[in-house]
Amino acid sequence: MLSPKTWLLLTLVLVIVAFLVVWVRAARRSAEPGGVPSFREGAIGFVTNFFDTLGIGSFAPTTSVFKLWRLVPDERIPGTLNVGHTLPTLAQALIYIVIVEVEFLTLVTLIVASVLGAWLGASVVCRWSRTRIQIGMGLALLAAATLFVMANLELVPGGGEAVALRGPKLAIALAGNFTLGALMTLGIGLYAPCLIMISLLGMNPTAAFPIMMGSCAFLMPIASMRFVTSGAYSLRPAIGLALGGVPAVLLAAFIVKALPLTAVRWGIIVIVLVTALSMLRSAWGERKTGPVMAPAGTS
Repeated sequence: MLSPKTWLLLTLVLVIVAFLVVWVRAARRSAEPGGVPSFREGAIGFVTNFFDTLGIGSFAPTTSVFKLWRLVPDERIPGTLNVGHTLPTLAQALIYIVIVEVEFLTLVTLIVASVLGAWLGASVVCRWSRTRIQIGMGLALLAAATLFVMANLELVPGGGEAVALRGPKLAIALAGNFTLGALMTLGIGLYAPCLIMISLLGMNPTAAFPIMMGSCAFLMPIASMRFVTSGAYSLRPAIGLALGGVPAVLLAAFIVKALPLTAVRWGIIVIVLVTALSMLRSAWGERKTGPVMAPAGTS
């Protein structure tokens, strides 16, 4: 008889297949040019997902690169992040659910909470105007930079030894993961805030890895399908993130495993802050010159 964890992994494999079917069908119908991504687009996927697997998070640095190099229109960045990083995140979840111990009920309920948040969040974000997305992502990036600073200054609690939550602590975690799932659709990564929440509740921080990666692995396909079917993303950069990201996950998880990441975080903080201010400045400029309509297919 199969164990509950095995059923969870099989479900994850089915999610991968369902996501690929929806994405491929939508890409074939899309008028947007796809094709083979450039080396730069693949390299972005490789680098961001390499550090993502080690716990840095991929959304903030990818947003910064897209914005600073003008690779993706601002209003399409949330969708491109979710769609492009889905397959690498699914690979992370398959690995860490197997190798890291966390109590099954805690893991599953937190995953379900994040999926519900993402499902509701994506239905809202994919219909937002360009200006509103710029403001939302600017604020989200400022929040991400704050979390990186907290981690570097060791203001994040060290956590305890528990691998399960019950009672009020579980209820708090469910509400928190629901909110984080919704925020994922706006482009703020779940990893850092989830790690902080898990530690505050007294769990072993290592247990956060299957929770945060499992949450993203199930919520991102749900959110991504909405972005894909509405056309609220950029196809070729998303393919680049996926193709570059999956081998990076395998390299980080099985070969590198750990790096001193404090210096990396400080560098990301500077880039993220510059990008956040650029997003907010763009939104301010467009509000002064007049509203910008949402992209075709998102209303």
